[in-house]
Amino acid sequence: MALKGKMVIGQSGGPTTVINQSLVGAILEARKHEAITGILGARHGIAGIMKEDFIDLTTQSGSDLECLANTPAAGLGSVRLKPGKAECERVFEVFKKNDVRYFFYIGGNDSAETAHIIAEMAKEENYDFCTIHLPKTIDNDLRVTDHCPGFASAARFVALAFMGDDRDNAALSGVKINVVMGRHAGFLTAASALARQDESDGPHLIYLPERVFDVASFQQDVKSVVAKYGRCVVAVSEGVGDKDGNPIASTGERDSHGNVQLSGTGALGDFLSGKVKEAYAGESVRVRADTFGYLQRSFPTIVSEVDAREARESGAFGVKQAVEQGENGSVAIRRLSSDPYASDYFITPLSTVAREATEMKDEYISAEGNDVTEAWLTYLRPLVGPMPRLGKLF
Repeated sequence: MALKGKMVIGQSGGPTTVINQSLVGAILEARKHEAITGILGARHGIAGIMKEDFIDLTTQSGSDLECLANTPAAGLGSVRLKPGKAECERVFEVFKKNDVRYFFYIGGNDSAETAHIIAEMAKEENYDFCTIHLPKTIDNDLRVTDHCPGFASAARFVALAFMGDDRDNAALSGVKINVVMGRHAGFLTAASALARQDESDGPHLIYLPERVFDVASFQQDVKSVVAKYGRCVVAVSEGVGDKDGNPIASTGERDSHGNVQLSGTGALGDFLSGKVKEAYAGESVRVRADTFGYLQRSFPTIVSEVDAREARESGAFGVKQAVEQGENGSVAIRRLSSDPYASDYFITPLSTVAREATEMKDEYISAEGNDVTEAWLTYLRPLVGPMPRLGKLF
């Protein structure tokens, strides 16, 4: 017999272009089940739950929800709070007070950990309760799942940005460095390889945090590419580090989780630009750098069709499984085939996703450590979708 009571749904961490697809998928599925007696949206995730700051999600029209689904960033508002025991106890008190029997949390591995802690509290108190984590991250670094909702659209943005930037670089020559999000995992930076239409197209060099970044090797790589093509476009993950694991460049500031701030600072781009100029020892060379920053995760219209569909379906699947099975877990995607692309969904224990992250497989990174392999492109292409063909005169 299904649990009967209200559900709470919240969003956490860095938003994505399709995070609201998961939200809407869950809402629409929840409206089909009599066991769910109310649908409460938590404003700003766990922070909103602790304050009982809820939105009634039973009254919105279908057209309004569809508009929300196609809107980037978190419609309920997000949060960067990593709750401790006291915060989770407060959340659980609010759930009991409001007869909440279902909790759906859309987020990454930290969100899965929060869901896991609350699920364990419910078990200890013999409170009938079901917690489902709905996956979301542009980093694509959640364990178990083949890929994460949010990644493919961000990857498409990166690939298209590099495609256009490469044409700009070809018109004026020089060295262009683009810093892409990715603290420990290089999936998003590696997506830049889809920008290439032929051998001479950039990015010519791709550096990922899964490999040690050696400044001298980087300088030589750039000089070799410039000698061959007369120019060089570089894709580099913000999290690249030295042999001791230290970031190559940062401001020293830390985020809410205690991590050294990397995104949006411009420090790495400036540092690498300086090293390229140093490598040319006074020669005249045009060097520019951009940091893509938050645009990667919230740009409207540049959306992968597969990503939008799977984000919606994973939200609906999570609710359906919660009502029918009543088991805690995280929704994961299983790839059934790549050509034609097909996938389905399953529930994996929260403990398999919580806290820990994954990274690029060795088979996806070139032996030289400054590019990706065809195996990576085979994995990526069906998720991102077809790329436009750009024209050339020479």
